[in-house]
Amino acid sequence: MSRVVAAESNISPARDSLPFFTHSMELDNLSQAHAGASPTLGQLLKCVGDVRKDATGNETPVHQILDLSDTSSVAPLSVPFVLSFNNLTYSVKARRKMSLPTVFSSHRHSLGAAATATDPVSGENLFSRTKTLLNDISGEARDGEILAVLGASGSGKSTLIDALANRIAKGSLKGSVTLNGEVLESRMLKVISAYVMQDDLLFPMLTVEETLMFAAEFRLPRTLSKSKKKMRVQALIDQLGLRNAAQTVIGDEGHRGVSGGERRRVSIGTDIIHDPILLFLDEPTSGLDSTSAFMVVKVLQRIAQSGSIVIMTIHQPSYRILGLLDRMIFLSRGQTVYSGSPMSLPSFFSDFGHPIPEHDNRTEFALDLIRELEGSPGGTKSMVEFNKSWQNMKRSRNNSSHHFQQTEHQGLSLKEAISASISRGKLVSGATTNHSMSSPTSMVPTFANPFWTEMAVLSKRSITNSRRMPELFGIRLGAVLVTGFILATMFWQLDNSPKGVQERLGFFAFAMSTTFYTCADALPVFLQERYIFMRETAYNAYRRSSYVMSHALTALPSLVFLSLAFSATTFFAVGLGGGFLGFLFYFLIIFASFWAGSSFVTFLSGVVPHVMLGYTIVVAILAYFLLFSGFFINRDRIPPYWIWFHYMSLVKYPYEAVLQNEFDDPSKCFVRGVQIFDNSPLGAVPNAMKVRLLQTLSNTLGMKITSSTCLTTGSDILLQQGITDLSKWNCLLVTVAWGFLFRILFYFSLLLGSKNKRR
Repeated sequence: MSRVVAAESNISPARDSLPFFTHSMELDNLSQAHAGASPTLGQLLKCVGDVRKDATGNETPVHQILDLSDTSSVAPLSVPFVLSFNNLTYSVKARRKMSLPTVFSSHRHSLGAAATATDPVSGENLFSRTKTLLNDISGEARDGEILAVLGASGSGKSTLIDALANRIAKGSLKGSVTLNGEVLESRMLKVISAYVMQDDLLFPMLTVEETLMFAAEFRLPRTLSKSKKKMRVQALIDQLGLRNAAQTVIGDEGHRGVSGGERRRVSIGTDIIHDPILLFLDEPTSGLDSTSAFMVVKVLQRIAQSGSIVIMTIHQPSYRILGLLDRMIFLSRGQTVYSGSPMSLPSFFSDFGHPIPEHDNRTEFALDLIRELEGSPGGTKSMVEFNKSWQNMKRSRNNSSHHFQQTEHQGLSLKEAISASISRGKLVSGATTNHSMSSPTSMVPTFANPFWTEMAVLSKRSITNSRRMPELFGIRLGAVLVTGFILATMFWQLDNSPKGVQERLGFFAFAMSTTFYTCADALPVFLQERYIFMRETAYNAYRRSSYVMSHALTALPSLVFLSLAFSATTFFAVGLGGGFLGFLFYFLIIFASFWAGSSFVTFLSGVVPHVMLGYTIVVAILAYFLLFSGFFINRDRIPPYWIWFHYMSLVKYPYEAVLQNEFDDPSKCFVRGVQIFDNSPLGAVPNAMKVRLLQTLSNTLGMKITSSTCLTTGSDILLQQGITDLSKWNCLLVTVAWGFLFRILFYFSLLLGSKNKRR
């Protein structure tokens, strides 16, 4: 399979200063030497590798694009994409801190006094105020370049990235964001872009290669063979400099894994596996040492050179990183204080009256000056105004060249640019080069793979990750076995007496509620995966429905094993009736209880974002379910205003099912002769007295009652307990249906609660 190496058409001044680009003449000489016959791709790569090795000591190849057409022709130059943003403004409501001066000033204003600075303005009141996070920000980013957004904490860097990546609700953001002059639809942006969050959200027990391979399975189309996907992953591992860590697990607090810089590069790799046109990164160098940070930005430079637009926030770049950046935007409290090339920083600050000392780091000087101005009475207003006038002067000075560049870059429509980009191998998520498509949106599919493929890959990833942490299932199995052992020894071989009936009722109530309580361990599973899920679904790696289905399917094997362990431990030891068929139904209802409980807890994990809060809610609701199940108080005795909770109780249906499984045998007797007195105050009198009482009772009723006469069958016990509504099989079906209902509710909680957008 051939690979296409994208050449950079416009080398910025920042790149001219790098040693790698001083050897560009060698490539020119190679081209001239082969004027009669074009140089082969191998010769070009050999030359590039030699030059890179001479310059940096690293022969890592530049970003390689997967060529789906399997042609051997060299790709054309980078397709021009221009992302423009104009007059972006974003405000939020913030709670106002109450103080006596505020209250008094408001009181004076209501009496007709002159307004003061503390009075609420338009859109504000005494309890809230409007905080502007972005204030009329404009600029542009081009393919082949890195746009860096800088500023102090709270300056609006991440907010600007979110605005460009469509992570702010439509009605809250003012201004426009266009790609090649066309407004980007949300569906289109999700397919052609990727967003790398500040936190590294990865599965800890997967290796680097497995993590990238699963990303390839999600992002690359199923029409692409397994071998080609593996080749793409191997090329990406080399590009990211992760060859030595390819077989190392990611790791977490309890498991040693890759380093911080390697983890960050893996995070980037999972989002660039499909060669997105737009790549957004929020603080990709935070928490890294100088060398690791430089390597990360170097990787981003190679990605940009392949024809992508790279936009990132960075707190304070080093001198080496500064040489890799093409455009910079400095923000201060949501306003632009500088926008332009890093090479123009000295002239800007010199014109502003604060020249940068010769040996100072330019960005450090700029950030220090901005902080100093923010603490002054006038703030950075003077710098903001100067930047506007400086930009206007610069535009008028270079009007002709700027007009030429603008015409050149706006020559291709978005549809044409995407079509040309696809033909070069980018957007390998299943896009088509069909020129008859009416719009750019119709050229790229919403998802790279069908539903069943996504479900299979998600299930495989979940099983792989769980298999490497067997202690989680082991602890749950241990809890079930210990509970079963305690119940088996406490209720060992119950007899068919009135006391045995009461003990059976207590055993069933505790056993059914225990199955639900042991499902509470499913709560942190999704809470740990929540932000991984949000990151992957935000840009259409897979469907939410695929995740819900795979989540349910991968839970079933463990639930079957737990149900079998609990059933086998308790059924025969307690002496429950029904033989093999009784055991089979007992196992089925235990399994259905585990299924319903697991689904219920999974649904709560999609609604409640915190583990401890989730555990509190789970324990409380399950206690209410047990209270209204019919064990403590019969259905006929429950007050009418609480009867609805009885029918909503998850414990009610399995509890009634096991009671019917045990007592529904008409030939089985539980109270004979004098046993009728056992649960009454007469139970303590001598047995001879009980016989005489029974004879007297027989004479009074006019029927013969002996010590062997059956007075209470299982049907009578079910009638006493008020279990007359549903058969045991209907109770089983209702329990299973509860599980499916909560899985559906879990899907809607993901659909509504994981938009991952600012309001």
